[in-house]
Amino acid sequence: MSSYQKRSKDELAKRVALDIHDGACVNLGIGMPTLVANHIPAGREVILQSENGILGMGPAPAAGHEDYDLINASKQPVTLLPGGAYFHHADSFAMMRGGHIDICVLGAFQVSSTGDLANWSTGEPGAIPAVGGAMDLAIGARQTWVMMDLLTKQGESKVVAQCSYPLTGIGCVKRIYTELATLQCTPQGLQLIDRVDGLAHAELEKLVGLPILAIAA
Repeated sequence: MSSYQKRSKDELAKRVALDIHDGACVNLGIGMPTLVANHIPAGREVILQSENGILGMGPAPAAGHEDYDLINASKQPVTLLPGGAYFHHADSFAMMRGGHIDICVLGAFQVSSTGDLANWSTGEPGAIPAVGGAMDLAIGARQTWVMMDLLTKQGESKVVAQCSYPLTGIGCVKRIYTELATLQCTPQGLQLIDRVDGLAHAELEKLVGLPILAIAA
């Protein structure tokens, strides 16, 4: 077995941030995706939108400078960059549904190799469903990216041939960012974008349980 180091949550957030193009309008979902706001490369203008009605969010505030009247959809305190704005969440959803978001970064319970997304319920008895704005974002954004752990706590792949959990959207996910690899969802299946040093391609395929096409030329 090869020796490799998993990306930390901050390293994963930085990896996602590197792929966001200059001038993009981006929605960051609840959970790990919120960390991306702290890793936007210097000199790159990225306009962060929150579904509760904020445009122009900055990184998390310094300790002691939190304003709990200024929070994101995860109820975490945020900062507002110069020129930022607040508005009704109905206007925010119109923005999301109207195709005005370039990229949304969401968490997930499962993603299929062809880009189906399951991120609002495990379907288990007693599970608390949390649809939020994910259905609107998954279909309304120009690109939907998923940021998640590759494996469950039981060691099972969250990237699957077919989702067993209730679907959020069909064929909507373009990229999957995990602590071990970055993958692209295509009609032909998964394609490798990158993997952590020391992790062999064959070992990654074994962890996922699916064939993964080589890095595109």
